[in-house]
Amino acid sequence: MRIDKFLKVSRLIKRRTLANEACEQGRVKINDKVAKPGSEVKVGDIIEIQFGNNNTRIEVTSVAEHVSKAESKEMYILK
Repeated sequence: MRIDKFLKVSRLIKRRTLANEACEQGRVKINDKVAKPGSEVKVGDIIEIQFGNNNTRIEVTSVAEHVSKAESKEMYILK
């Protein structure tokens, strides 16, 4: 799954366009490498997102196209 779509489906970022912009600005990393919006995400990847002064690190535990709000929290573990 693409990183921009994963960020939207997992509800880490509200809109896919915002996720796309964050990737293009270099604020999203997958396994310590800057991610482009089309970069692939798989189970076990470590994603780091920079929101202003805050850094959020997560580990991907599942990848799914459509999930409910309750299930979206199960797609990752905070590190």
